[in-house]
Amino acid sequence: MSITGVRGEERSDFTKAEGKRLRQRSLALLGSLLHPVRVRVYWTLLVVVISTAAQVAGPALLALGIDQGLTQVVQNHNWLPAQLIVGAYVITAITGSTMMAVYMRSSAVISQTVLIDLRERVFQHTQNLSMSFHENYTSGRVIARQTSDIEVLRELLDGGISNLFRGVLLMLFTAGALIALDPSSAVPLLVALIPCFYLTRWFSETSKKQFREARTFSARLIVQFVETMTGIRAVKAFRREERNEQSYAVAVDDYREANRKVIRLFGTYDPGLKVIGVFTLSAVLILGSFRVVNGVMDVGVLLAAVLYTRRFFEPMEELAMFYNSFQNASSALEKVSGMLEERATVTEPEDPIALAHPQGALDFNHVRFGYNEHTVVLPDLDLHIPAGQTIALVGTTGAGKSTLAKLVARFYDPTSGTVSLDGIDLRRLSNADLRNAVTMVTQESYLFSGTVAENIALGKPGATRDEIIAATTAVGAHDFIMRLPEGYDTDVNKRGGRLSAGQRQLLSFARAFIADPTVLILDEATASLDIPSERLVQRGLQTLLSDRTAIIIAHRLSTVAIADRVLVMEHGEIIEDGTPHDLIEGEGKFASLHTAWRDSLA
Repeated sequence: MSITGVRGEERSDFTKAEGKRLRQRSLALLGSLLHPVRVRVYWTLLVVVISTAAQVAGPALLALGIDQGLTQVVQNHNWLPAQLIVGAYVITAITGSTMMAVYMRSSAVISQTVLIDLRERVFQHTQNLSMSFHENYTSGRVIARQTSDIEVLRELLDGGISNLFRGVLLMLFTAGALIALDPSSAVPLLVALIPCFYLTRWFSETSKKQFREARTFSARLIVQFVETMTGIRAVKAFRREERNEQSYAVAVDDYREANRKVIRLFGTYDPGLKVIGVFTLSAVLILGSFRVVNGVMDVGVLLAAVLYTRRFFEPMEELAMFYNSFQNASSALEKVSGMLEERATVTEPEDPIALAHPQGALDFNHVRFGYNEHTVVLPDLDLHIPAGQTIALVGTTGAGKSTLAKLVARFYDPTSGTVSLDGIDLRRLSNADLRNAVTMVTQESYLFSGTVAENIALGKPGATRDEIIAATTAVGAHDFIMRLPEGYDTDVNKRGGRLSAGQRQLLSFARAFIADPTVLILDEATASLDIPSERLVQRGLQTLLSDRTAIIIAHRLSTVAIADRVLVMEHGEIIEDGTPHDLIEGEGKFASLHTAWRDSLA
């Protein structure tokens, strides 16, 4: 065998193994969702069995009524058998309809219970995943999992699974009833199963790939739409509307083409089933007619055989539609289960060490870190920051400043070495203790929908209005808040869209300060402030940082002036360490940066 052939076989085996693993993972998720409602599921299936049996009894009762009840009326003027048969027919019809109503209500309860559980799982799991996941997994894909993928599952659960069970039961009961009524009439039906089997097999194998592609293109559409709307300011600023429209049109066309292939599949499969059904029904009718003429078969039995044959193929068409939903749902379930399979890289310790009275001393001991195995940001960092000290991190872009801050906030864990707070490895602290001790303010200054006061109180749930005002006054935000239409009760609108970038940053400062952390990290947090606002914040910082450890990352060297100590970083290493005054007076990197900054103001 050629090398190419061997590789092809290996790839085929891998694909099959991967497909099997995806199916097992999806079924495991579906099983865990159905487990809490398993009693109701069993009850619903029992209802379906009763309803289906009642429906299947109808044609047999019609045959009995025609061949037995009607004969008794004509020959003996005895109406009792006919009345009993009619009564039985009415009872089975009412029973079938009643059970169907019960089934629909019960299946709706199952569907909604499962979907609520799944939505909560996806939200909670996604929220608890580490920053490494969120920085690699686009927000559009996350939204697609929570919206379109779960919506597809809803369509399946709202009736698809129960309809499948009902359809299979109906076919089995119908075939069984036909064989019991007249085995000869069942022969054409059994023969018809052969082309049905091969047609369904072709449809199954072909549609798996095409439905998966359709889900993939659907997710790409959502991703592109979300990214465009999220970055609409950049779109407008750089006049990307036309280019975005072109790329979105390509995505739409890909999705349309994927759906066209799916529709073409159904355009072959569904008519194929109908053609097989028509030929089978014709065969039963023709053969039965000859037998009736020859006196071998009763008219009522022929009518029942025709009805059973027709009814046998009805659920097959429904099963084709179910398969549409099933394949869509399978692809969606694979994607949702895949995201739920993601594991946090930063985990809660099993036996955390309590941090009763944090002081704020930070230590980096031989810390090595990279965002992936190919890129090392911090090769071997040793650093001690005493409690209560304010340090400023400066350096060129990519020097490792923000990475250092993320390790202190434990957004990531070091590849090797330890980051400690008051001598305790951060990996040994509970998330609650760590979040109470360390607060990070970034340049993004994200605000949630709600009032100004509510956004500030996120730093300290239950904070009083006086505490909120004290925090905003300290950072210089109180005056502009009072000029808002409703002061502290002003709705900031979606993502703080009603406020300027500088105002949002001031509110994020107030939110961090009211949390009263032991360690405060400001990652380019003054970048969105104008000069007057920055001076107000600096005055507030000098007061509020006096008794806590602070790490300030800034390109504006004016912000560095309030620091006790300056660390200059380059390629993940600290190349200068000293007070702002000493470094300015020196001839190193910081001195040249300070000179360039001062010249830019001239």
